[in-house]
Amino acid sequence: MLANSNAAANLAVKDLARARAFYEDILGLTEVHSEGGELIVYKSGDTSLNVYHSKFAGTNKATAVTWMVGDEIGNIVKALRSKGVAFEHYEMPGLTIVDDVHVGHDMKVAWFKDPDGNILNLVDR
Repeated sequence: MLANSNAAANLAVKDLARARAFYEDILGLTEVHSEGGELIVYKSGDTSLNVYHSKFAGTNKATAVTWMVGDEIGNIVKALRSKGVAFEHYEMPGLTIVDDVHVGHDMKVAWFKDPDGNILNLVDR
């Protein structure tokens, strides 16, 4: 039923101005729409990311958004680190951490958080 429909990620934030600075200045996303200080829609590849104001921001304890960046993962991690992004390190069976990237099981993954604690990640797929 939905297999041919596009999907968008939704991220709750407490402070939309602070989120705008992170998603635009740090991650380099481009705003395509906004609604009265409550929602900003960003273009990310062929998809969109809806960042909206909510008192429940940062309560998700699992990965909220994944960017599939292919072989550029190492370069992107370095670029984000140079902008002050701190990467998360998780103990996971079969994975080792090399320069903030979890490596193993034929994949590379790096996790980081936005200012509200939403967990974001990059994967080499």
